[in-house]
Amino acid sequence: MAAPARRRRSTRTRRPATRPRRRTARRRTREAATSRLVVCAIVLATVVAAVREYPVTTVITAALALAAAVVSLLVRTGRIRLPVPPAAARTDFTHSIAAYQHMTGTQFEHAIADLARRHPTVRTATVSGGANDRALDVLLQLTDGRRIAIQCKRHAPSNRVGAPVIYAVNGTYRAYHRCDQAVIVTTSTFTPDAQRANAELDVPLRLVDGRELGRWVSGGRPPWSA
Repeated sequence: MAAPARRRRSTRTRRPATRPRRRTARRRTREAATSRLVVCAIVLATVVAAVREYPVTTVITAALALAAAVVSLLVRTGRIRLPVPPAAARTDFTHSIAAYQHMTGTQFEHAIADLARRHPTVRTATVSGGANDRALDVLLQLTDGRRIAIQCKRHAPSNRVGAPVIYAVNGTYRAYHRCDQAVIVTTSTFTPDAQRANAELDVPLRLVDGRELGRWVSGGRPPWSA
């Protein structure tokens, strides 16, 4: 007898049933919606009970929450600015000094004049630096009538300002420029000899190194009011 013919296996793949998955997704959506409604109902009931029991406290709390939400919205939209935290201030200080150190000497003089003009006590800030400036780069006229002479030294961190600069500024800011106070601003620091020479003067000059310049840029007090 001939062997019975073998049946060929079907190569068709069965499609997975989609209805149970759809039903599961719909059931989960309904459960999530029901859970949210329950939570909202509990919160609403709690608020109503709190209003009945503690009306004044609830009103104050709601007002504070509303105020916080408004402030948060204004901050996100940029309409108000919060105070700069110390870490951000240090970052701004580093960035500002680096920007000053990449300027030319003339650009640094104009930058210091622009920085001085931001203060309300400054009436005018005139850049007068040059080959024969006689140790005067920026002349300030204050609203109270005082004249401030500023000598600008844009130096690399390793190039510190020495005592000869102290003597040069001290010898000209009163006798020649008729100023009431003198300031030396540098992106670097002052040598120990410069600091000793300044301390020995009858009226010491105001010395502003890179760190103090960073504080000034970040909103600190200007050197003539320190």
